[in-house]
Amino acid sequence: MLDRVRGVPGHRLGAAAYLDEFWPYFDRLGGGTLWKLERAQSFQEPDVPSWVAMIGGGWERALALVEEMRPTVHSDPGQDLRRLRIVDKPVTPYLQWEMQILKIRVEAGEKIRVLPVESVAHLESAAELPEVVILGGLTMYEVLYDDAGILAGGRRIDDQSVLDACRAQLAELYDKGENLLSYFEREIAPLPPPTVAT
Repeated sequence: MLDRVRGVPGHRLGAAAYLDEFWPYFDRLGGGTLWKLERAQSFQEPDVPSWVAMIGGGWERALALVEEMRPTVHSDPGQDLRRLRIVDKPVTPYLQWEMQILKIRVEAGEKIRVLPVESVAHLESAAELPEVVILGGLTMYEVLYDDAGILAGGRRIDDQSVLDACRAQLAELYDKGENLLSYFEREIAPLPPPTVAT
């Protein structure tokens, strides 16, 4: 079902409207599980100083700024946040950078697993899987990005049968994933600073 999300009817929202709508749903989630599927290997985060430093070639500065983010990254004990990060090789500069933040998220209590792109190839005969967020049984969003990889908004999908099918499939993929920390130590920690084309 995840591979058919783009064809499912939904309510499209711009970036600001999507975020304004998302957080009240998140607050209503309570003890439910928030599922997130991340598939694309590169995004742009121009509002994040650490990303800006990385793009400018300042890897050590980028890492220092990531560490400064640590106090703001937390997971309430009652929350169940589960993220599946699809990874490809070679690792992109964005992914190498994002993994530094995801590591902190895991250390703060978020449950993040990694799955190689080959494991979802059977779902990608037509196109890459979309970026998806599922808020328990409340609603789900296809998260939208523009051609440059900047957040453009989201499509809210209210069809409960689609939500249930996507949640079940994402849980199945998640169960096949590797713990982010072991992946990080093996594949990310040994990498040299990323080379960013300018």
